[in-house]
Amino acid sequence: MSTELEHLRVRVIALENLVISLLSQAERPRALGREMATFISPRPGFTQHTRTLAAAVEMVHLVERAQHFQDWVDGGPLT
Repeated sequence: MSTELEHLRVRVIALENLVISLLSQAERPRALGREMATFISPRPGFTQHTRTLAAAVEMVHLVERAQHFQDWVDGGPLT
């Protein structure tokens, strides 16, 4: 079981990095990612689910990481 979980973790890391590289190519996909994070966040009067909140935060984090990588692709420093 632990070996399967480790393989799953590796796949998730690979997918995150792939998504970041794809998002770094254009502003529109990053804007859509931000919009989707806002859309899935609970609205007033609805139940706030911990996993949904965490997913929205993670989406924004991925978009921000992609923006950072885009700055590097454009010739800026990678810090």
